Amino acid sequence: MVKIHLITIIVLKLSASEVINLLPALPSDYPVTSENATEFLKERNFTTQEFANVLTAAVNSVAWIPRIIAKTLGYMPTLVNSNDGGRVEQFVKKFRESMYNEDAKLSIEELLNKYNYACEVHNVVTEDEYVLTIHRIPSERAPVFLMHGLLGSSDDFILAGVESALAYKLADLGYDVWMGNARGNKHSRKHAAYDPTDERFWDFSWHEIGVYDLPAMIDYVLNVTEKSSVKYIGYSQGTTSFFVMLSERPEYNDKVSVMVALSPVAYIARAKSPVIRLMSPGTNMLSQFSFRTSLGVHEFLPDHSLVRILKLMICGTGSIGDVLCSNAAFLTSGYDFYQLNVTNLPVVMGHIPSGASIKQLAHYGQGIVSNDFRKYDYGEEENILRYGVAIPPSYALENILVPIAMFYSDSDWLAHPSDVKRLYKRLNSVIDLYRIPYKRFNHIDFIIAKNVTYFVYNRVCRILALN
Repeated sequence: MVKIHLITIIVLKLSASEVINLLPALPSDYPVTSENATEFLKERNFTTQEFANVLTAAVNSVAWIPRIIAKTLGYMPTLVNSNDGGRVEQFVKKFRESMYNEDAKLSIEELLNKYNYACEVHNVVTEDEYVLTIHRIPSERAPVFLMHGLLGSSDDFILAGVESALAYKLADLGYDVWMGNARGNKHSRKHAAYDPTDERFWDFSWHEIGVYDLPAMIDYVLNVTEKSSVKYIGYSQGTTSFFVMLSERPEYNDKVSVMVALSPVAYIARAKSPVIRLMSPGTNMLSQFSFRTSLGVHEFLPDHSLVRILKLMICGTGSIGDVLCSNAAFLTSGYDFYQLNVTNLPVVMGHIPSGASIKQLAHYGQGIVSNDFRKYDYGEEENILRYGVAIPPSYALENILVPIAMFYSDSDWLAHPSDVKRLYKRLNSVIDLYRIPYKRFNHIDFIIAKNVTYFVYNRVCRILALN
């Protein structure tokens, strides 16, 4: 974290003239110079957009800075390998040939109907009055509840296409498939009192998704189906919110017969995701510039200026960077060149990212700093008011009793193997800990890899059948 702060200071020092030209609404009695520009930035409480524009200009004015940052931080991954020239050209050619795939523009309901799957749309109201949408492929058999990842939606589970996507496979096996949507994504942008243009709408992290959204949706499914329990499959943040739910509301242990955790994220200290590490208000880079408050309750915007900084750092320039780095999901999760179905990529990019609160990313960022899986840190004073203690309490993982199957991989930018194994040791009900037998398998591969059925879903289906 000290490195991050030092690198940011270097960027601003080396580009002081650009920074001075972009400083907004400077007081007439404040003579900002190249010598004091950095101190001014730290003292002034800029808005999100003001700070982003200043820092973007600073990076752009020193063209070699992204490479220096990537090299210095060490853990900063890259999306583009300069040694893959021929493969990159083929990649771009195939992508351009597939750009007009109509599936990229169809909604999840339209896609299900197109491929002859029945689709129902259900609305659920949470205890704190968010209106959530659930998509269902109905059946009379056991209900399976699918919960998406960070920046995702119910669309996550159909993106791999009719021959590979998890929702289709479960429906083909006869399961009653329910796909949830957390507050704030494109399918769940309603509240009884707040509009998405109101910052109060975005005042939540994955804690609230676990405490309010999942219980409301699971109760709704059980009420409609008249079943006593669901089989739960969570991906990425869908695992985080599940662990929160059972830690905080252990009565839901009786409502879930088995849980499959695809890329389980709880402890996150070893995560490589640059978006989580550099954009989150929980990291020291942003808190050094009084940035935390302005980011704390707003929507994460994929075209934000700060994302442009990350694109420079991770992707550089060129056609391949233009394709992959135009999507914040790949900047967050990375990608596996060998498992990426290029012809299906326009469909994937047409459906993700689906929206999230900055506070969700901030909460993950705090986990990197604290090296713990705990509640949101509001600062010592506010923590005492909310929790009765200065340091946020850790989640009570010992409350989780549901049988859990954990799937992880070596190249995951969010669920690092060391963090997954630490989680495994804290849980008392793991029935399967499975490492994907392919070293390059990445975070987003769990939902879009070409061979995801072979590597993941066949085993998932066997676990569901046995539980």
